Amino acid sequence: MKSYKLNDGRHIPVLGFGTWKAKDGEEAYQAVKAALEAGYRHIDTAAIYQNEESVGKAIKDSGIPREELFVTTKLWNNRHTYEDAVNGLEESLHKLGLEYIDLYLIHWPNPVTHRENEAWKARNREVWRAMEDMQAEGKIRSIGVSNFLPHHLDALLESAKVLPAVNQIRLAPGVYQEEVVRYCRDKGILLEAWGPFGQGELFQNETVLTLAKQYDVTPAQLLLAWSLAEGFLPLPKSVTPERIASNLQCTAIALSPEDCELLRKIPVEAGAPNPDTKDF
Repeated sequence: MKSYKLNDGRHIPVLGFGTWKAKDGEEAYQAVKAALEAGYRHIDTAAIYQNEESVGKAIKDSGIPREELFVTTKLWNNRHTYEDAVNGLEESLHKLGLEYIDLYLIHWPNPVTHRENEAWKARNREVWRAMEDMQAEGKIRSIGVSNFLPHHLDALLESAKVLPAVNQIRLAPGVYQEEVVRYCRDKGILLEAWGPFGQGELFQNETVLTLAKQYDVTPAQLLLAWSLAEGFLPLPKSVTPERIASNLQCTAIALSPEDCELLRKIPVEAGAPNPDTKDF
């Protein structure tokens, strides 16, 4: 699989397999197992998904050499201090059964417990400092963030020694966070797209269906091809082996700039979440 080069010099496969909402146990295990068998080498999970053990078991049972895999997990909002971040990583490593994480992200920038007097700024500084140290120790290869807006990134970069390699945000046709996209591109921060299929509504969208027929691809393949054409890294999630394998074919689809623009401007009801108002 092709890869993007991160700003720290490391490479990341252009397509990842998402595990959000994949239930711990047989569902998550079989989904990751099917993804690895189909050819995925980039698996994305998080502490709050509560499926790291199943993801780790599927990775172990796959028999694929560790150096051929790229594994991402994330620090949850209940981790507020330097020590919390260290403990959070150690817990994820234990559950995944791994000696290092390829990419570790701060999952959300503004926990509800840290909104008074912008306490989130100090929290992010502390956990980022821990992540920088753990990267230096080799327990993490690359570090990044998720759901960060420009003002969150500005605050973090006031003290950060390491520039985030990735910002994982909600991106899909109709959900184009233009200000964040521009900011991250200017800084050389790769954008990962969670929810690349929207919330399911895009599978019935007339523009998507028309273009999928025109390119002779599935709607899912078209949506993923759009992310790749925009230079994003999509993280499709499925628990159906046939769809998991089918989604991989998106890397061979070349969309015209006009069709990319058409997809970018699809009107959708649900936009990107506001991390400053989430209730967690």
